Amino acid sequence: MVPSDFAAYTPYFNAQQYTLCGYALSSIIAWSNEEYQPFGAVVDDALIVAAEFATERENRHLILPISLKREYGPGELFDLAGELGYQTFWFVPESYIERHGNEELSRYFSIVPHEAYDDYVFRTEDLAFLKGNKYSKKRNLINQFEREFDAAGRVWVEKMGPAVVDECLEFLEQWCEERDGCDGAVNTDLACEKQAAITTIQNLEQMELKGILVRLDGVVSAFGISSALTQDMATLQYEKAFSNIKGLYQYLDRECARRLFEGFTYINKESDMGIPGIAKSKRSYYPAMMVKAYKLVVKAEYCSGN
Repeated sequence: MVPSDFAAYTPYFNAQQYTLCGYALSSIIAWSNEEYQPFGAVVDDALIVAAEFATERENRHLILPISLKREYGPGELFDLAGELGYQTFWFVPESYIERHGNEELSRYFSIVPHEAYDDYVFRTEDLAFLKGNKYSKKRNLINQFEREFDAAGRVWVEKMGPAVVDECLEFLEQWCEERDGCDGAVNTDLACEKQAAITTIQNLEQMELKGILVRLDGVVSAFGISSALTQDMATLQYEKAFSNIKGLYQYLDRECARRLFEGFTYINKESDMGIPGIAKSKRSYYPAMMVKAYKLVVKAEYCSGN
């Protein structure tokens, strides 16, 4: 799957119900790299998405089919996995398990928590206005930032688009340098995220994404990019800011909530990937809910007919 496939597959995602960020089409496409390759195929009334890995073959998986008309039941998932030669479904939201029941699912699959991919979900209103004592530290940081930059006319927020691609890519390089680089074996996760961000920035309009950037003294110093997920939820797929400027990240976060999520009740800030620092940062904004993720692993005993 590549950016040029976005228009063809979009109809399957327009009314999809799963609230894990793994079901954002733009994210599925953008994260394609030398290690991970997504493939899509239309079968009857559904889009089937498979993930292949060049070296970590144990990670190859399917996600739940995206159907225009219905939801695949556990038995259908089992049959699909067998037909296509996969052992695992990733990004299975807790709501799917609740609808179909542990007993029915357990006939075919082992149900495995996938905590690194649990998503943090926030009320748009909470992040846009930061009301209440629990957000006082965030407001104070924003106030300090605005006194230094906004009051002096040094800060400017604008939409991302084709005209600023090169500037955003240059900022991304500098953001990586702050973290001792995003390339190489030591920073595999950052390298993959960097490539995904580059693909996203270069194809923002083609993949129907919304983005803003923050300029300080005319220089791009932060950006955020969002994508629709369900009828009332959108994802904040990327949120990058220079870490050495006090209050900039908090300012960006508020502006993203105000400018990128109009019409959406909830903001999905995606998972923490099991990284403690990211988890701490996301929890500091007090999520309204967590969307728990699971893997469904085909049971060998069921395959053998026992």
